[in-house]
Amino acid sequence: MKKLTEEFYKRDTVTVAKELIGKYLCHVVNGEALIGRIIETEAYTGVEDKACHAYGGRRTNRTEALYLPAGHAYVFLIYGMYDCMNVVTEEEGTPCAVLLRACQPISPLETLSQLRYGKSYQALSSYQKKNFANGPGKLTKAFAITKKQNKASLLQDNFFIFEKENEASPTIKATPRINIDYAEEYATKPWRFITF
Repeated sequence: MKKLTEEFYKRDTVTVAKELIGKYLCHVVNGEALIGRIIETEAYTGVEDKACHAYGGRRTNRTEALYLPAGHAYVFLIYGMYDCMNVVTEEEGTPCAVLLRACQPISPLETLSQLRYGKSYQALSSYQKKNFANGPGKLTKAFAITKKQNKASLLQDNFFIFEKENEASPTIKATPRINIDYAEEYATKPWRFITF
């Protein structure tokens, strides 16, 4: 296991979004490491990106995390009910980030299932298993990520992303981002990355 460093995050956002595919998210809760494999991301490239919360240099209490050094979490609430987790990228003060859209649950499945569905993993239907963490709000629920993690460093020992050395690189597909029709020419940028 090799924890990702600030240098990994402090690069071009689209590159980081692509290279986060196949990496592992780890959130230690009550002494238990919740682990999932990142299988879908989206890049948001800052002030010129019409889909980014910091478009035009917008800086508010909500977006302040985007201006932190690379390797911090930006967690925000959408629709008043779903938390979404982003990883801050590039140089400090450059409000770019990668949205974690989906994770494959790895371990411990029982705890992840209780967090996500409130019941045992064995009791889940095939539909529930398929939809376990295949959306940003589902991901944060399964991995106990809330606004409490907003502005948290991903370089610490209880909240980080790591890679497995000598693991084969995943096959990655690039597509336009989802649900950003309002972003005009930025709606078609192929900045969503997914593996199957």
